[in-house]
Amino acid sequence: MIGEKIYLRNRFIFLADLVLITASVALSFAMRLELGSVFLYYFPQMVWMIALSLVIKPLVFYQLGLYRRLWAYASTQELRLIVGANVVASAVVAGAIFGLTTLQSALDIYPGFPRSSILIDGLVSILLVGGFRFSLRMIAESRLAGKPRSHAARRVLIVGAGSAGTLVVRELQKNPQLGLIPAAFLDDDPAKIKHKLYGVPVEGRLVDLAHVVEDKDIDEVIIALPSAPGNVVRRVSDACRTAGVTFRTMPGIYELIGGQVNVSRLREVQITDLLRRKPTQTDSDKTGLTLAGKSVLITGAGGSIGLELCRQVARWGPSEIILLGHGENSIFEAILELQANFPSLPMFPVIADIRDSNRMYAIFEKFRPQVVFHAAAHKHVILMEANVGEAVTNNILGTRNVLDMAISFDVERLVMISTDKAVRPTSVMGATKRIAEMLVVDTANRTGKPFSVVRFGNVLGSRGSIVPIFQQQIKKGGPITITHPEMRRFFMTIPEAVHLVLQAAAMGEGSEVFILNMGEQIRIVDLAEDLIRLSGLEPGRDVEITFTGVRPGEKLSEELWEVRSDILRTDHPEILRMMRDEPINGLPLTQAVGELIYLAREGDSAAILHLLDKLVPGATVSSTPPPDLISVV
Repeated sequence: MIGEKIYLRNRFIFLADLVLITASVALSFAMRLELGSVFLYYFPQMVWMIALSLVIKPLVFYQLGLYRRLWAYASTQELRLIVGANVVASAVVAGAIFGLTTLQSALDIYPGFPRSSILIDGLVSILLVGGFRFSLRMIAESRLAGKPRSHAARRVLIVGAGSAGTLVVRELQKNPQLGLIPAAFLDDDPAKIKHKLYGVPVEGRLVDLAHVVEDKDIDEVIIALPSAPGNVVRRVSDACRTAGVTFRTMPGIYELIGGQVNVSRLREVQITDLLRRKPTQTDSDKTGLTLAGKSVLITGAGGSIGLELCRQVARWGPSEIILLGHGENSIFEAILELQANFPSLPMFPVIADIRDSNRMYAIFEKFRPQVVFHAAAHKHVILMEANVGEAVTNNILGTRNVLDMAISFDVERLVMISTDKAVRPTSVMGATKRIAEMLVVDTANRTGKPFSVVRFGNVLGSRGSIVPIFQQQIKKGGPITITHPEMRRFFMTIPEAVHLVLQAAAMGEGSEVFILNMGEQIRIVDLAEDLIRLSGLEPGRDVEITFTGVRPGEKLSEELWEVRSDILRTDHPEILRMMRDEPINGLPLTQAVGELIYLAREGDSAAILHLLDKLVPGATVSSTPPPDLISVV
């Protein structure tokens, strides 16, 4: 840190200015008149100008802030201030001189005045006043440069020679006590390679990291790419780990330079940074034909998927959107956002429980929707293990009610949101969603309606999902809690999920189950490490990861379909279509659903679990141990 003795107090700078102002006027007269008889003749006028300048210039300097700066940190901004202050001061002095000479002329004592000396004085004043102030910075920097560096100083490679990287170098050069020596830059801009910034060479591109680390004997890498996409930051961090060199990203300059990153100031992570594949796209033409001019009802409209459905549907010009949800606060927030973005689109917030058949009948009778997106469901695995009856009534009875109303009021299209947890389920949530799938497929087969199911894996960033939970744990300094080091899941973003749902609405002909080709499953621990690094921290050093054990109803990995299922490609390159014959449909399915609902109302959870195992292929719900409600996350 710069010592106090370099911080000259304002009164000393003021006294120095008085001397410099006097010298500036004297020099301007001497340069204009040369020393001799003419100089002596105009000497009284010079004294007058000095007197006026000593009064006017310090006042102008004060008003314009020249005495409220630490000049050891002077920059181009201060240089502009110095020039501006001197120009203003010289103009005021020129006005005062004009008034003086006018008065002298009126009193018939005017000896003349070398007017060009005013302009010369202004230029000399800028040089003297500005030079004095910038000399304070030069002295400060020379003292810092002369301080011996620590014997344990580490050589640093800065990745990114932009404004952030150069600022890092300047701070390191100003603060040798940090023990970090900027040795080289890496940057992909060819115009910067082999050039120097603040005396530090740009040695190559990002791909040259391993070579430069070895060649320059680098001890640490600073990734100064705060605006770079996540895949670039991940690529650089992976290269650092391969090269065996420690690294840190730059969430904030002061946290970075001090070596103590404040977890409350993290780099903003884009959800797509965590995806590890390209986001899927949708066929706009088909979607537009399906939704334009239609009355669209969305259940679960206040949830993450439901709200994104509302956003995306609104762009296609439906005649109206009905936002149906059970939570009034989430529906209120959703309607405020949508009305702000789509003020001319009719929207109707409806607070209702899909389990209430009479209420659902009244809603469908009033609005008569043409397209229905059914996103309402209980989704938290561990909570549904402890609330079996609620899972049945909401996920099964609620779906049956929506389907009954869709048939009664001749809905043109219906799409239900499902989950990969419905495949060979070990949880109540997954099993009830599979029964809901069966209901949609069976209804489509019986009626010939284009009712479809969309099944996908975990959604990144949805309310209550692992990414927001991990982010909160990171902000608290950790630890991040994961159930098992080999826990894996399929992941997609919320916009991807909605694109798939909209595509299914357009492609569906009836009884299909659409699945996104989501690539390989991602280990949860890898996702957590990516999130920590992309937040500007280092796993194990800044944020610990701990393992708490697999919870009831969880599987180490999920599946998108059973082995026996026939999987077909569709017109969309990333959407698959599953054709299958469910083991139960028609009247047996209707009777089984009725029994499940009866058992739920009776509160017989054990009987529900055994019946789910009988109805759902590969289900092992009844053998799942009871949940530990102390460990929900």
